[in-house]
Amino acid sequence: MRRNPNKTVLAALAAGALTAVALAVPVSAHAATGAKLSVLHAVPDTPVDVYVNGALTLDNFAPGDLAGPLDLAAGTYSVAITAADAADASKPVIGPIDLALADGGNYTAVAHLKEDGTPGATLFTNDVSQTAAGEGRLTVRHTAAAPAVDVLAGGSAVVSGLTNPNEKVLNLPAGTISAAVAAAGSTTPVIGPADVTVAEGANTIVYAWGSLSANNLKLAVQTIDGLHGNPSGIPGGTAGLAADRDAAAAGAAGFGASGALVAGGAVLALLAAAAVVLMRRRGRADA
Repeated sequence: MRRNPNKTVLAALAAGALTAVALAVPVSAHAATGAKLSVLHAVPDTPVDVYVNGALTLDNFAPGDLAGPLDLAAGTYSVAITAADAADASKPVIGPIDLALADGGNYTAVAHLKEDGTPGATLFTNDVSQTAAGEGRLTVRHTAAAPAVDVLAGGSAVVSGLTNPNEKVLNLPAGTISAAVAAAGSTTPVIGPADVTVAEGANTIVYAWGSLSANNLKLAVQTIDGLHGNPSGIPGGTAGLAADRDAAAAGAAGFGASGALVAGGAVLALLAAAAVVLMRRRGRADA
C-alpha cells in the first residue's frame, strides 16, 4: 500500500517533484538556455511510475494525464519506467533509457500504442516558431492503435492519410473549429466531433490516442502559448469520443515550471514508456 492511485498523489508530487528532478542531475549537462519537456501518457489502462536518474519523479502516472512543461538543463537523462507498484527502479519494465535534450528545445514525450496495438513511445519536437498576427498553429498527432486517419474540420478533410506516429502542422486563423477524426477516405468520425480552439499566438496540439479495436479512442489537447514571445506549455485537457472533456492535466497547477514532470518520452523519451509498461491492465491561450 505504498501508493494511492488517485490524482491526489500526483498533486502531492507537484511540491516534491522539483526536488526529485534536482536530484536527477543530467548525466551530461552544460551551461545553456535549457529545454522544456511535457509528457503525455496515452496508453490505456496502464498506470506507471517514472524514475529519472534513479529518483522517483512521477508516481502512478495515469492514462490521459498530461504533465509539464518542466524546465530542464540541456543534457542527457537516464529514465526508467516501472510498474506502478514497484518499490524502486531496480527492475524497470522499460529502460533505463538515455534521453538527450537540446538547448532551446521544446518537446512532448508521448507514451502510446503503435498502430498494431503494442506499446511504444515517441518524442515530438514542438513548433514554437512565431505565428503571424491573427493566426494560431494547429498540430495534429496520430498516437493511436488505428490505421491511417483523416482529420476533419467542418466535415471536410484538412489532414489526409495521417499515420501513427506522425504529425501535421497547420497555421490557421484564430478561432474555434469542430474537429473529428475518421478513417482515411471516410467522413464518419471515430473520434469527435469536438470543438478545438485555435488561439492566436499558440500551438494547439491535438493527439488521437487509445485503440480503435478496444473502442476507447480519445483526443488529448495540449496548448503551447507565447508564440509572439517566450513559449511555454500549458496542459489543455482531453476530449473523449463523444466530445466530452475531462480534466487531464495531471494535477495541472502543480506541474508548472517547478512541477513534477519528467516521465517518458519517445522511444528515446522521458516517459519513453509511461505507457510502455507491459500493459498492466487491471489498469491550453492568448498571446
